[in-house]
Amino acid sequence: MTTSTVPSPVLTRRDRCDRCRAAAHVRAMLRTGGELLFCAHHAREYTPRLLQIGAALSS
Repeated sequence: MTTSTVPSPVLTRRDRCDRCRAAAHVRAMLRTGGELLFCAHHAREYTPRLLQIGAALSS
């Protein structure tokens, strides 16, 4: 059996940070299948913890 992953769509100006509604710069894909979007400020704040829990980050 072959498994494939679908790449995350590119972030656009319409994508907004889940914390403050500023323009999103980073997408965090959680191991549980969810995703979070962060502005640059909140990405810097939460990246250490996101990496700790195994999230995949892309910009």
